[in-house]
Amino acid sequence: MASRKKPSSRVGRRPSTTRGQISDLSIELFAKQGFDETSVDEIAEAAGIARRTFFRYFPSKNAVPWGDFDEQLAALRGVLAGLPDDISLADGIRSALLQFNTFPEDEKPVHRQRMALILHNPALQGYSMLMYEGWRYVIAEYVAARTDSNSNDHFPRTVGWMVLGVAMSAYEQWLTDESLDLAELLTEGTRTLYAGLDVPDH
Repeated sequence: MASRKKPSSRVGRRPSTTRGQISDLSIELFAKQGFDETSVDEIAEAAGIARRTFFRYFPSKNAVPWGDFDEQLAALRGVLAGLPDDISLADGIRSALLQFNTFPEDEKPVHRQRMALILHNPALQGYSMLMYEGWRYVIAEYVAARTDSNSNDHFPRTVGWMVLGVAMSAYEQWLTDESLDLAELLTEGTRTLYAGLDVPDH
């Protein structure tokens, strides 16, 4: 999941009126107050919008950390669609995974907060499973197109789960140590796409 630029916290900033802006602002509130302790009314007030307007952007507070996820899925589809036809399946998936999870250095703090919330907050796990399903399906679509199969067939579905596991494992490891490089963790994780369960030499 790519993140967006952290909004300014200065007094009197213009109202936040996109999903991404509202999501980033909410991440700041969640970090300060806690997810469960922050209400929709507080998010709406901080964003300079009415409560009813909030629900035009998000179906619930649980959706907020994910930002504009439909836009992100469309971006991932675009990355996969732009890959060369002659690239191997594993190379294509690794390339897309790295591109999709690359973000400017100044966005790193808010992105860490976002991912820590998504991965570690118990209240979000049910909603997150729905989001993971959409992400896996995009991968499965690419695999199906490359293997002349259906995205709901076993192999594309299996690869979707594998790649999701690679991404989640990389993010979980990244969150344990600020000195770790996310791209390196993702690259290491994708070795399983090439070598299966053979333990890599160190």
